[in-house]
Amino acid sequence: MVTSAKPRVTRKTSAVKSAVSAKRAPSKAARAPAKSPAKPAAKTPVKAKLSPQPKTAVKTAVKPVNKPVKVEKAKKPKMIRDSFTIPKTEYVVIDALKERAGKLSRAAKKSELLRAGVKALAAMSDAAFLAALTAVPTIKTGRPAATS
Repeated sequence: MVTSAKPRVTRKTSAVKSAVSAKRAPSKAARAPAKSPAKPAAKTPVKAKLSPQPKTAVKTAVKPVNKPVKVEKAKKPKMIRDSFTIPKTEYVVIDALKERAGKLSRAAKKSELLRAGVKALAAMSDAAFLAALTAVPTIKTGRPAATS
């Protein structure tokens, strides 16, 4: 009776692999031939290394190169986003000022107009500043009531 049994294949574990590889590759000390003290080893001729020959004795003056000084850029101011309540009549004035700036061939945004107004107020004398503040009526802060 003939059976077709396949031979059993075993896997090598890491311990078996290291033992097998140790048998195959002898250590460095085992590969080196033993030196006998009675017989001196024959010396092999040592090739002299050629040192680079010095170039001609002409020296050139080395000018120190001045690196351009880095100019630090001015840091951009931190922007703050804010919202406020403004009466419709004063909002229309902002639109009129935007059109006026456009006619003077200088387009202006709403935020630019408000910033220009702040600068103008800051440049006023105390008496003129107080007069401008009293001319503006106080309004209730917050969002306007929803109209149905």
